[in-house]
Amino acid sequence: MLILLSPTKKLGTEHPAGLPCTGPSFKKEANRLVRGLRQLSSTQLGSLMNLSDSLEKLTYDRLQSWSPNPKIGQAVPSLFAYQGEVFSKMNPADFSESEFDFSQKHLRIVSGLYGLLRPLDSIMPYRLEMGLPWSCGKGNSLYEFWGERIANAVNSQLACQGDDIVVNLASNEYIKAVQPNKIAGQILTPIFKEKKGEKFRVVSFCAKRARGLMSRFIIKNKAKVPEELKGFREDGYRFQPKLSSEKDWVFTRPTP
Repeated sequence: MLILLSPTKKLGTEHPAGLPCTGPSFKKEANRLVRGLRQLSSTQLGSLMNLSDSLEKLTYDRLQSWSPNPKIGQAVPSLFAYQGEVFSKMNPADFSESEFDFSQKHLRIVSGLYGLLRPLDSIMPYRLEMGLPWSCGKGNSLYEFWGERIANAVNSQLACQGDDIVVNLASNEYIKAVQPNKIAGQILTPIFKEKKGEKFRVVSFCAKRARGLMSRFIIKNKAKVPEELKGFREDGYRFQPKLSSEKDWVFTRPTP
């Protein structure tokens, strides 16, 4: 079983003491993208990414200081670097050594800059959304830049662990970069809905938090087969077989 997550814009810079790190698999590609972005002025970068003046300066400065081989203290394991709702609810700070080992094998984060990250891969602060209409001269978007690289990496990991189940907890923007039709396995997508009256709807903020809770549930229980996901009951969610299909598993709860 391999969990796929999206990254977040909000980033942290605190490296947990004593936590071992690994290096990103697509360091060469990330370096190429950064070199391309450095060709842009601060104003051009802000316009391309539609940034406020303060974010424009922060993003530009981060690009100038980015390194493919960061020194100690400059980079943070991706699981702790990303600070959005998904990762907050996953709460890796209390993971045991065996749970970090499990996550390193069974969790991947899709990234516009780094391609595909393991939880303990060290990354430097950056901002590069996968949906950005820029490709460093290769096509018209980052989807074209990455091509089949991410899909191939996912397939390689599935083969390595002798499994064919992908649990898609990523957003549409990022799962598109994985090229689902190229994945040699079954992609299972949990969908989290809030019930109000007789109707169910996806609330983005709630869904993000639920994805983090589901990731935590899988890691804490070291889940091996999809059926175990049906036991997910965090924050009041319950699996709804009548609303689900073979590929889309729906979990609902009353609106908080």
